[in-house]
Parts: sequence; structure tokens; C-alpha cells
Amino acid sequence: MDTKAAIFALMTVWGVGTCAAVPAMAQETEPAAEEAEAHKDNPLLNRVWVRQDGSDTLPGVMHIFLADGTMVSDSCWETYRLSNWQQLTDTEIAWDEDGMTINADIALLTSDELVLSLKLVGGVEEQRFAPASVPYLCPDMQK
Repeated sequence: MDTKAAIFALMTVWGVGTCAAVPAMAQETEPAAEEAEAHKDNPLLNRVWVRQDGSDTLPGVMHIFLADGTMVSDSCWETYRLSNWQQLTDTEIAWDEDGMTINADIALLTSDELVLSLKLVGGVEEQRFAPASVPYLCPDMQK
């Protein structure tokens, strides 16, 4: 038996490439209308926010606050992180980072700008963000 025939036989046994109908088990669920409307009016949610402040910070830091309570953090120099986050009030958010809760005040939030005042152990740190432009490409890193 040649190699191609052996691979084809294995794929057939494993079921790869077959078109047998499998019953769908997933159920589509729609969020409540008022919940969907609340998310629609919140400019913080479901956007890619890229950090803008300071030339002393590494480039490409970004956060995405998803409506389901997941926060995606990424940068051009570090791997991504998924964290739980919540909006405590209209002007305060919190997320979990390495087992610690990070609290931040929303100092400014518009469709074009996000300013967070992070309450860190060493004091308050202000971070400025803007929506990512598409396409976005990380800048070259100096080595």
C-alpha cells in the first residue's frame, strides 16, 4: 500500500472528510432586548482600544472590553491575556490580573478616546487609549 492510500484509509477510518449529517446540539440564545440596548449605548464595549500615551511605554498595548465580561489584553511585545472584568458604576471598572483586582476610574470616555485612572499599589496611573484603526500593524521593535 503506498503512502497516499494509507493516509486516505486512516482519514476514512477517523471520519475526516466525510459528509455524514450530525445533529446540531447548539442552541441559539438571544440576549434580552434591554441588555442588548444597554451594550449598544456603551462606547467602552466591543472595541479595540490602543494605548496612546507616552513614548516611554512599549507600543501596541491594547484592551478589548467585551460585553460578556471578558477583557482581552494584548500588545506588540507580549502574548494576549483573557481576564474577567466588570463595570462597577458608570465611571468605575475592575478586572482580574494575575489573581489581583485592578480598579480603574473612567476619567473620560467618548467614541474617540478612553482615559483610565488605574488605582495601583504604587499610586494612580493614568492611561490614554484611542480606538484602533483598521488595518493595524504593530510598529517595528528596536532590538
